[in-house]
Amino acid sequence: MALPAALVPLRHPLFRMLWLTNLVVSFGVWMQNTGAGWLMATLSPDALTVSLVSVATILPVFLLALPAGALADIVDKRLFIIATQSWMLAVAAILALLTYAGWVGATTLLMLTFALGLGAAMNNPAWGTVMAESVPRRDLVQAIALNGVGFNIARAVGPALAGVLVVFGGPELAFALNAVSYLAVIFVLLTWRRGRVRSSSLPRENLLSAMRAGMRFVRHSPIMRATMARTAAFFFAGAAPWAMLPLVVKQQLGLGAGAFGILLGLMGGGGVAAGMMLPQIRARLSRGATVFAASLSACAGIALLATASHWAQAALAMVLFGIGWVSASSVAQGAAQLAAPAWVRSRALAIYQLGFNFALGLGTLFWGWLGTRLGLQTALIAAAATGLVLAVLARRFDIDHEPAATAPAASLPAPEAVDPDLVAVMPKARGQVLESQPYRIAAADRDRFLAVMAELRDVRHRAGAVDWQLYEDIAHADAWLEVWSVENWSDHLREASRMAEADRAVLVRAMALNQGAPIAPSRFLAVAPRLPRGDDSG
Repeated sequence: MALPAALVPLRHPLFRMLWLTNLVVSFGVWMQNTGAGWLMATLSPDALTVSLVSVATILPVFLLALPAGALADIVDKRLFIIATQSWMLAVAAILALLTYAGWVGATTLLMLTFALGLGAAMNNPAWGTVMAESVPRRDLVQAIALNGVGFNIARAVGPALAGVLVVFGGPELAFALNAVSYLAVIFVLLTWRRGRVRSSSLPRENLLSAMRAGMRFVRHSPIMRATMARTAAFFFAGAAPWAMLPLVVKQQLGLGAGAFGILLGLMGGGGVAAGMMLPQIRARLSRGATVFAASLSACAGIALLATASHWAQAALAMVLFGIGWVSASSVAQGAAQLAAPAWVRSRALAIYQLGFNFALGLGTLFWGWLGTRLGLQTALIAAAATGLVLAVLARRFDIDHEPAATAPAASLPAPEAVDPDLVAVMPKARGQVLESQPYRIAAADRDRFLAVMAELRDVRHRAGAVDWQLYEDIAHADAWLEVWSVENWSDHLREASRMAEADRAVLVRAMALNQGAPIAPSRFLAVAPRLPRGDDSG
């Protein structure tokens, strides 16, 4: 029997196993978040202080996302994920024990929430990449949406369950069950035998170099830049309900922990509905139009929540907000992962998550502060209006453009082989490598050539170039020289493998404009000059 379009990624056994594992973790996370938010609202009933629980979860991303993404790209992802899950298990267990003993105050809660955030920040890039590798490219966006469905099934049930647990067993029971969820995940990962990963003859990238390569890739990827701009526009305003929902329930609606959990659960229900409808929505709307529609739904939900005086209106508000949240996050994250090749995917995803969490953290602090100064209702209305304005402004950032992978036929000249006297030296070389490619371009092709070179500049940087420049020969009008440098010889050897088919197509288009036989590129290794012993010059 054919699966519904929304469930197609589940036909892949590895994805199915990881999805179920992720569902278990999500239940624990939502019980943890609900218990922590309610405990903080009890310990310190102030909008800004309550919002600090979310900030403590988000802040570690700014400290660790990029090194975590780089590590995930250069070490064994399975062992890396087991280590991060073990850390979170230990912290969650400590939080449960201290809360049970009555030794948790506002500061302790924030510190342990921050420690859990450290583990999540290290785990998420590797986990997201493994999930992406478990499905073919055509199923990736829906696989991400299904992750959102699983997360929101947990959101629909976890907070409501946590509300009941808080009433009957206190927050410590929710914290203890979160710890158990990590134990289950570790067991599954220990029994998973990951297939052999194709090894490279090149040395492993070092951490700092890998981080720089990831930042260069994102900086010079138009889709990544546009995706992060659209993400920031959505999640800055979308942070408002997360910052203030516990106090809206407690003060504006006059309800208790159970209602808080139910409202979060209804938001999760909206997210599940969005994930199941996403294939039909994407069949009619582009990525950018889907994110815009999601923004309208989320802003409508925030506005309804601001004016709610009855639980029914607040329930509708959270459903609309959940639909917008999951639709926007699934499509935006899918665009980011589709734009990143395998060698840099964890780093690109980490930087995307950095941008996402920066917008969410800044929004959480700002709307929490505004709610404290001007009141909950005013802050939520301002957030809805801000989200609408940002959604309109962000439409100029194109997340739908897919670079063409075809180009006119042309040969790409290979550089000369390394001199035999230097073959043994090159693997140990640490200096930068300067590369140059000459061109002969007819005057009639000048504008076309410059347009292609503008694309090629980004291609070179994405493949590892730390610097790039195009020179025109002032003595010969048809002579041009493209010059770029990479960090070391190993990075030069990685250049070809880092280029996607569309990137190579740009190189072919540039060479197709060359007049006459292609000229071979040159390579130069940076060396440190040394003065002869006894030389007093200078």
